[in-house]
Amino acid sequence: MSQEAIAPALRPPLKWAGGKRWLVPYLRSYWRAHCHRPLVEPFCGGLAVALGLLPERAYLNDANPHLINFYRWLQGDLRFTIPMRNEEELYYSHRRRFNELIAGGQAGSGEAAQLFYYLNRTGYNGLCRFNAGGEFNVPFGRYRRINYPAGLAPYGAALRGWVFLCQDFEVLPVGPDAFLYADPPYDVEFRQYAREGFRWEDQVRLANWLARHPGPVIASNQATDRVVALYRDLGFTLSFLSAPRMISCTGDRTPAREILALRGV
Repeated sequence: MSQEAIAPALRPPLKWAGGKRWLVPYLRSYWRAHCHRPLVEPFCGGLAVALGLLPERAYLNDANPHLINFYRWLQGDLRFTIPMRNEEELYYSHRRRFNELIAGGQAGSGEAAQLFYYLNRTGYNGLCRFNAGGEFNVPFGRYRRINYPAGLAPYGAALRGWVFLCQDFEVLPVGPDAFLYADPPYDVEFRQYAREGFRWEDQVRLANWLARHPGPVIASNQATDRVVALYRDLGFTLSFLSAPRMISCTGDRTPAREILALRGV
């Protein structure tokens, strides 16, 4: 049975800054000729691309260990036993408990996965932010109403056969036949999606790593002058798109200019 038959309309389970659900129709036009290949994403983020393409095999990586822990538990039909209500007092109580689990070496637990989901749904703007001490510090959101599910069972079948990893992209298990899609933290001022951040040196290292892959590669990024020059100089074909701003603290919804850098597709 194909993945499309298992889960034809699953939305990303989390709110995630920079989500690429809008980009899936563009990527699918390239993916169709390569759908027999394993999909490798060095920065899987909110899973919009993987759930949009639904590969049989995938290696999905992210620098955020709490995100990867949530996905690993999601593969096993994650059920919720913690109270989930859109209440400020409960939110800060759960946030304290989540940070206690991190400090106590239990960030890989099922309780931590449940709390991460709740904090994502209930916190301000769906942000995922940590302070210098590694503590989650997003404030309470301002949603009028939130629907909390009892479980996320439909995702278990869709995620079966996918491997979730939390490591540097250069050590990922990428075979020569893999279809690589990379959506790194964009070349903009705010890049603190994980404690370590993502520097310009990492952008250059990533682009060169992608250029060495013998199989099909697509990368997306903000179309800053230096990003455009970087991928163009490495021999990528560039396509320019206008992207919606899905999460903004200022209310700015001005389309952002982005690139797709293509090789071997």
